[in-house]
Amino acid sequence: MIRKAIGDVWKILPWRVRAKIVRLTQPKFTVSAAAVIINMEREVLLLDHVLRPLSGWGLPGGFLKKGEQPDEGIRREIREEIGLELDSLAMYRVRTVGSHIEMIFTARPSGEPKVNSREILGLGWFTTASMPANLSIAQRNIIDKVLSDSV
Repeated sequence: MIRKAIGDVWKILPWRVRAKIVRLTQPKFTVSAAAVIINMEREVLLLDHVLRPLSGWGLPGGFLKKGEQPDEGIRREIREEIGLELDSLAMYRVRTVGSHIEMIFTARPSGEPKVNSREILGLGWFTTASMPANLSIAQRNIIDKVLSDSV
């Protein structure tokens, strides 16, 4: 009986009030997008990023802005940081790391990347055999899986 009464009250609340209640009672997450960008030589683009806590080297990407769609966010981040456009952009997988959600895409480059941001120290195209030694195991595994899936 109490459950039904709560449900009845919930239904008559304005949607903005219901949304606010849900947001206040749910855990908070950060959301980012990253891309495994593969060129014609089957090399993967990695960035040496100032803000990466351990290695520096990793997949290009960044945090999504409020209201931004993931595909728009990854295109914006890559355009801002290295001036590269993306072709054949496709969702690869979504993973959760603690309270962080990362959307991983695959793509082909359109144009030549160049450092356009103070956040980026350098960039490079790498084969699986030549990747930086301090690249995170998680990102290395994602790259290996993407390359094996795209044979």
